[in-house]
Amino acid sequence: MEIVEVDLSERFEVAFNRIHKALSKMVRSVNGNIFSQLVAHGSKRHAIIRSHKDELFQFAKLRNAIVHEKLRTDFYIAEPHREVVERIEEIATLLEKPVTALSISNSPVVYFNYYSSIKDVILSIHKNTYTKFPIYKDGTCIGILTSGAVIKWMAKHLTNDVIDLANIHVGEVIPYETKHLIDFVDKERDIFEVEEMFEKRHAHGKKLEAVIITENGQIDEKPIGIITSWDLIEID
Repeated sequence: MEIVEVDLSERFEVAFNRIHKALSKMVRSVNGNIFSQLVAHGSKRHAIIRSHKDELFQFAKLRNAIVHEKLRTDFYIAEPHREVVERIEEIATLLEKPVTALSISNSPVVYFNYYSSIKDVILSIHKNTYTKFPIYKDGTCIGILTSGAVIKWMAKHLTNDVIDLANIHVGEVIPYETKHLIDFVDKERDIFEVEEMFEKRHAHGKKLEAVIITENGQIDEKPIGIITSWDLIEID
């Protein structure tokens, strides 16, 4: 077989190393730094790795074939197709520069004050089909109000097939809500970190109901985005 000097194999190897480095940063719970292990463990936690899992394993096989047949630093006996090189470079860029959680979050966020009319919440459920709403009191988020709690309150106060909503505010419905676990992140946080937050809570037997995104990740800032576990499933 004729040996030719090319740059596609070099580009492939550079892109592969970029991916390896990115995976090492994302998957910190694996002993060692073996590429296939990083992919296997990372795919359980990160949707973007999971969606490219098969390709990454194929890249690893191709990389081994190329490197093992390499005769010296600038000569390869085999080279990948240009389409393969362009694809691995594309995935390397995706892993190196992950999208922010804010970019895929539900935004703008519909939220309410503790003293807001419950009628406004019900109208929002009907109009937007939202089911979870951050609730603020004195400028600080005190939790999440869900449509399920609203229904519980309505069932409790149903009289002769009529529910009197006059002068009822959110604070009166809050006691019917199950206490939900929520976290806060700043607007620059990437989606990998948010995924890991959900995974860590799950690993400890807890359910993270939502991650609220604010300017600096503070509980006393207005929400500019919200992510639930269902949002991550849709992304996957």
